[in-house]
Amino acid sequence: MIDTVALPKAELHLHFEAAMSRSSAAALADKYGMPEPAPGPFENLAEFVEAYELARDVIGSLDDLRDLAEDLARRQQAAGVVWTEIHCIPATYSGRLGPADDLVEAILDGLRAGGGADSAGLVVGVNRGRPLAEGEQMLDLAIRWAGCGVVAFGLAGDEANHPASRFADLFQRAATHGLVTVPHAGEGAGACHVRETIDELGPHRICHGVRSPEDSSVVDQLVEADVCLDMAPLSNVLLQVVPDLEHHPLPALLRRGVPVTLNTDIPLFTGVPLDEEYERCTLAWGLSDAEVVALARTSIQRSSCPDHVRAAALAELARHSAG
Repeated sequence: MIDTVALPKAELHLHFEAAMSRSSAAALADKYGMPEPAPGPFENLAEFVEAYELARDVIGSLDDLRDLAEDLARRQQAAGVVWTEIHCIPATYSGRLGPADDLVEAILDGLRAGGGADSAGLVVGVNRGRPLAEGEQMLDLAIRWAGCGVVAFGLAGDEANHPASRFADLFQRAATHGLVTVPHAGEGAGACHVRETIDELGPHRICHGVRSPEDSSVVDQLVEADVCLDMAPLSNVLLQVVPDLEHHPLPALLRRGVPVTLNTDIPLFTGVPLDEEYERCTLAWGLSDAEVVALARTSIQRSSCPDHVRAAALAELARHSAG
């Protein structure tokens, strides 16, 4: 089996608050006299949301943000990740750490300190369930920082009750300003929501899309539109989107020609870094070395990494293929 640490790869679907280590979560909880976020498993989505919000709430200062980002960048390097795109919704901090620009700056400073200037980018997101005016503010924030560390615009939250069409204008404007668009879809709701997301938001990539195979025409649309799915299998198992790793649709989608990347999404709760996610999925699905390399190659090709990072990673992956 391929050495998954030595395999150069990008991680494109990773949530900042859910990317802290268990030791960092415990230290912050102790520092502020708060309960530590539960690691799971979770009985239902509400339990997970409570744990995720607690992970965000134990972050009590801009220094905490910087320290967490620096530690994350170092851990990503140790897992062989050459580029990381990290999702964050600054509005969910409700101003308690200061202006949203300060949050973005703190995270980017930490990422640069831990991994260098060309190791990571930030995805500024919108929560579907919050006021649309807040989404406007997050778009303005993303545009201000575009080219200065922010690389993409995202969308998360309850897709079943907050249709993608509501955010179509925001995503059109984000793309106009050169931001990659990466909404969540097809995790908490079915294949029809993946179709709506493609039709209404014109995404470059979709986070999850795990329920796309419920409608084969949606899978065809993903192929035709060349929309990449940033999938996170162990997260899907933990949150009971799929019953177990063996039944995850990623390998079938890969073999149907859908562009797919492999990601951890919420490693604070799964306890698994990206190199181990690759290992577990390779064993569960019987992936060939060529398929593992293809997953890593797609992650690099579909990322927003600098050109020199892309060129070096693709050259190294070519050597893996030749070997």
